[in-house]
Amino acid sequence: MFGFYLIFRLDPYVPSRVAKAVNTKIYRLSYPLNSKCRDKVLVVFICYLLKNREINSPSRMAKNGGRWVPSPGPLSFLFEVDSLSSSKDLRGTNQALSHRTSFSSSISDTDRLPRRVEPAYSFVGMHCIFDNCKASVTVLKFGHMSSDLLAYGASDGTLTVCTVSQPPSIIKHLRGHSKDVTDFDFSSNNQYIASSSMDKTVRVWEISKGHCIRVIYGVSSQLCIRFHPVNNNFLSVGNANREITVINFSTGRIVNKAVFGNEVTAMDHDHTGRLIFCGDAQGCIYTVGMNSHTGALSRSHRNRSIGKHKSPVTTVQYRTFSLLARGPVLLTCTQDGSLSFFSISLEIQGYLTLRCSLKLAPRVHSIQASFCPLLSLEKGEFVVAGSEDSNVYFYDLTRPKHTCVNKLQGHGSSVIGIAWNHGENLLASSDSDGTVIVWKRAKMLT
Repeated sequence: MFGFYLIFRLDPYVPSRVAKAVNTKIYRLSYPLNSKCRDKVLVVFICYLLKNREINSPSRMAKNGGRWVPSPGPLSFLFEVDSLSSSKDLRGTNQALSHRTSFSSSISDTDRLPRRVEPAYSFVGMHCIFDNCKASVTVLKFGHMSSDLLAYGASDGTLTVCTVSQPPSIIKHLRGHSKDVTDFDFSSNNQYIASSSMDKTVRVWEISKGHCIRVIYGVSSQLCIRFHPVNNNFLSVGNANREITVINFSTGRIVNKAVFGNEVTAMDHDHTGRLIFCGDAQGCIYTVGMNSHTGALSRSHRNRSIGKHKSPVTTVQYRTFSLLARGPVLLTCTQDGSLSFFSISLEIQGYLTLRCSLKLAPRVHSIQASFCPLLSLEKGEFVVAGSEDSNVYFYDLTRPKHTCVNKLQGHGSSVIGIAWNHGENLLASSDSDGTVIVWKRAKMLT
């Protein structure tokens, strides 16, 4: 039994390819219906066979917690930007998918829609989806040097480890934290995960067994955590007590600490392990020296926030090289929507120089950002970030106009976490409803 529908697009600014049509064929009529209808009519043939609907229903979840999305077809265009898209129409579609109201982004986000999609950051669609989590997924990361090992932490205190290889599946559920997971990090061999939480604890997990092998208790919320890149026996942890503590992984003892002016909310190491870059609750960025053998810390520089209103830093990410800076760089993101790009002078103990920045709409959630892969031959600096309007945006920080070069649509609520895999062909994003989407990047033509 087949049903036939005529869909009239009276708004000329809504392209027909944005129409959601799962398992349908779309045909365009080359003539207008009448003088009042300026857009083309879509005739959508929708198959209502119960078997097909059951197999392809977006709400149907595999028993292992992940859903495999078939190879890209006509619907892959849904995940590319069209500069004529109506943001009102797209928000209406997303709200229909969501159980809760998502916040609308201000013109700072939507006003930067691209006139063309940057080819290096085009996506063919969704690779897989994990929607087993019932709480907000606050942080997600791929394993160290891994293209298929993915983990994500949630506001209910759970950590989930999964694989995105075919078929996608959940490997382990790690339960032990009683409050939000604020951050976590993989060890260099991906055998362990160290996590921090609002419950004032740091936990070390053995992934293969799914067991917590060590609990380190603090006096305040533990907000960010990193394994030392060279000496994996050291853990660096930022907390709400305005400290960075260095913990011995083997014994669980604190071997050193440094005190700052405000809560330490985000951090990252350089590739040598000699420097820590951290951000605080007032938007300041610090450079801290670290001895890889003893764990001794020494503050080097502070970069103060230039904004009128101070806002917590949600992302600090180091990269060894940038075409723009011709050397190591640092990306920071604050909750008020400020993206900043710094060059790093290793000769002056990690001194930071602001190269470019971008001001987006203020955020309600602690939304994160990430560098994009070095794929484009253009002289730009590309980053990807979540948003309150349920989209994933790609920006070129060096463009004075038309900063947004692409966006991905598919989430039903605020997008919080962002992470690339090691192969840089997959991008994972998480939202406040607990959904994790893994997007597949299109292959570049040579």
